[in-house]
Amino acid sequence: MPESARLEETELRLATRLVRGGVRRTGHQETSEGLFLTSGYVYASAEEAEAAFVTDGLRYVYSRFANPTVKIFEEKLRLVEGAEACRAVASGMAAVAAALLCQLRAGDRVVASRALFGSCWWIIAELLPRYGIATEFVAGENLDAWRAALAKPTKAVFVETPSNPTMTLVDLAELAKLTRAAGAALIVDNVFATPLLQRPLELGADIVVYSATKHIDGQGRCLGGAVLGSASFIDTVLGPYLRHTGPALSPFNAWTLLKGLETLDVRLERHNASALRLARFLEDHPRVRKVYYPFLDSHPQAALARRQMRAGGSIVSFEIKGGKAAAFRFLDALSLIDISNNLGDAKSLVTHPWTTTHARIAPEEKLAQGITEELVRLSVGLEDPEDLEADLGRALNA
Repeated sequence: MPESARLEETELRLATRLVRGGVRRTGHQETSEGLFLTSGYVYASAEEAEAAFVTDGLRYVYSRFANPTVKIFEEKLRLVEGAEACRAVASGMAAVAAALLCQLRAGDRVVASRALFGSCWWIIAELLPRYGIATEFVAGENLDAWRAALAKPTKAVFVETPSNPTMTLVDLAELAKLTRAAGAALIVDNVFATPLLQRPLELGADIVVYSATKHIDGQGRCLGGAVLGSASFIDTVLGPYLRHTGPALSPFNAWTLLKGLETLDVRLERHNASALRLARFLEDHPRVRKVYYPFLDSHPQAALARRQMRAGGSIVSFEIKGGKAAAFRFLDALSLIDISNNLGDAKSLVTHPWTTTHARIAPEEKLAQGITEELVRLSVGLEDPEDLEADLGRALNA
């Protein structure tokens, strides 16, 4: 195709960017992206090697710094997110840690929403204070609490919305204004919503992080993570941290995640439709005490969910009457849905957060986050929703 006939990638619609964005073919003109399983690169001369390190970033020198396959994944995800720049890392938690640690120093302060995934909570509550960084948790849904917390000097704000597993939402547009006024950076863990259902950067966030292990891969194959934001942040603040600490994404995993991105749009349509159907089914079941799903009318933040999200996502959490014993009987009675702490998979997965994803958080803190012993988190997969409904019904009746 002549160069003049090519469309600019930024002109392409989202579904097309997922398939075509960021593709850079080698001289072999392969259909699928090239997979560069290499740790290093060679030079024709010592002078060429010297020049490569002087003009750092203009040539591949080591796959801990950059790799052609990883670069294609970063570019595709950047185009999908609408960010200036993206860096991929080895896992979602590597992305969270890097987004925070690369910009924090002793004496800084971080404010975070209380409802967080267990490992995210540990980093902010346990790890950061070890290095002299003050932290404070607030109820993410309470803007007055944010105003009070951000009245004091703050370097970074960290939230996940919807939260794991109680599906609490944060008003990103309003929080972005408060964060900006405080001179801080707003970091959003967007893993539940994905870049297709929620656009944090467009709502005012500064940095977005993902566990690409979840919906982006979507088939339980590999780990990966990503940090997206402005070019100045990614290149000058995050870049040196990643280069010297080494949480590099494997080229093979990057290639696998590229294949996941190509089908993300069509998979999410099925995830969303089935999750909403099952949330309504569970809400009507006499053995279920409460259902947490953003697009249910009963969700206390349903209006906000419809304002800042395109759909409710693939995760449904619910409380089973009878406490932990009843929740365990339900899990053990499932025959189709697997017990697993992963999510965003083609297969439907269910877990008991109290004893798995949030097991290392103190009971009083779990309760403060809204996590009870009877809470179950369901990641709705791509199976026929009638089969999933039947499996849930049988297990609840057991």
